[in-house]
Amino acid sequence: MKSNFKSGDQKMYKKKVTENDLAAFHGELLHAVCSTFSLARDFEWASRLFFIEMKDDDEEGVGTFLSIDHKSPAFVGEEITFTATIVKIEKNELTCMIESSVNGRLIAVGTTGQKMLKKDRLKQLFTKPIS
Repeated sequence: MKSNFKSGDQKMYKKKVTENDLAAFHGELLHAVCSTFSLARDFEWASRLFFIEMKDDDEEGVGTFLSIDHKSPAFVGEEITFTATIVKIEKNELTCMIESSVNGRLIAVGTTGQKMLKKDRLKQLFTKPIS
């Protein structure tokens, strides 16, 4: 794992809200706004942008935790800016604070955790044991 980043470094990711991001469960639309679970996906992606540049060819990142405090709605067609800020890098673990906004209006804040592991180790972890 390369150490090309430090606490305070930032990455930004922008995404336009689509129909696929709306709060719907089992085919039933609940709210025509960006869902918390869609924000979760994009929070993880924003922090992963660091790992893309940090990982060696034989490594891959894996999520370890995620927290989101959803503050206000984002509507279809609006562009959300996700800003990931490194809180700490400790050994092979990255912790980021994430903030998302639409034109300066805060949508959500939270934190993500990821670990960098060897691909062989991940393959072992993600192989279902034969019963």
